[in-house]
Amino acid sequence: MSSTIVHPPGFPPIADEAAAAPLGEGSAGPGAGGDEKNPRLVALGERVRALRARRGMTRKALAAAADVSERHLANLEYGIGNASFLVLVQVAEALQCPVAELIGDVTTSSPEWLLLRELLERRDEATLRRVRIAVGELLGTGGTYGNGRVRSPRVALIGLRGAGKSTLGALLAEDLGCPFVELSREIEQFAGCSISEIQGLYGQNAYRRYERRALEEAIQIHPEAVIATPGGLVSDPATFNLLLTHCTTVWLQAAPEDHMRRVVLQGDMRPMAASREAMEDLKGILAGRTPFYSKADFQLDTSARPLPETFEALRRLVRDALGLPRDMHQTA
Repeated sequence: MSSTIVHPPGFPPIADEAAAAPLGEGSAGPGAGGDEKNPRLVALGERVRALRARRGMTRKALAAAADVSERHLANLEYGIGNASFLVLVQVAEALQCPVAELIGDVTTSSPEWLLLRELLERRDEATLRRVRIAVGELLGTGGTYGNGRVRSPRVALIGLRGAGKSTLGALLAEDLGCPFVELSREIEQFAGCSISEIQGLYGQNAYRRYERRALEEAIQIHPEAVIATPGGLVSDPATFNLLLTHCTTVWLQAAPEDHMRRVVLQGDMRPMAASREAMEDLKGILAGRTPFYSKADFQLDTSARPLPETFEALRRLVRDALGLPRDMHQTA
């Protein structure tokens, strides 16, 4: 029995689900010759896979959340998705506008948005970062703490599960003499149940709302703190922007093998840790999130040294960043 396929607004439905089945040898979608895949469909599939990896979702979980068949989603990711997408591309090209404008993307909703898009297109990452900070300062949301003059005494540790955020965060908070906030525990307190129960009962969107609320409260309550963040926090741009604005951020990096080993040693046997394809899943998630993790103020490899040396490196990095003496008995 096949699942119902739900189509986004602006996308015409396919005649039947057979149209979503893998194309046979010698057949192809519109615009492709022979058994070649259309490059636009391939690019679309790659973006879907990247977004899924960034959010740490399996294909099965995404299919269930989107209420489409797993086969339909697999076809989309492999670049043989619904051909109606190519029709939209052709119409957009004829109208000389982005596809986003046809389907009502917010960045095409007014002349000012369109002009901003045009100004920012094809800019490099360094330029876009400067623009983001300047816009934050202009709007009063803060592009960077204290207009870049002083770093925030709130230190947020980001990175994939198993990077060492909880262990190193607790040690750092003790060293700095400030509270240690483990955001996952705060989320569970807000919801009154475990994170797995939040996601299972209420879904990913509800979890992200709790995550944002927990971060907002931590920032409001603690002018100084060390915050260990959930690995997927970077998947929500608004929450991640809030973190970058109000905290000094450190990306704790580790080799994929160390991530997996540490998670298992903690007794965490959630699906990712138990799956036969766990390592490939983990590498995919890490690849999807790395461009966001790399926006942190600092980076530290927790695989390079034993724990005592790693903590000392983190301690020195943070104390130098905050203008604190490395030796606690030293005068500033």
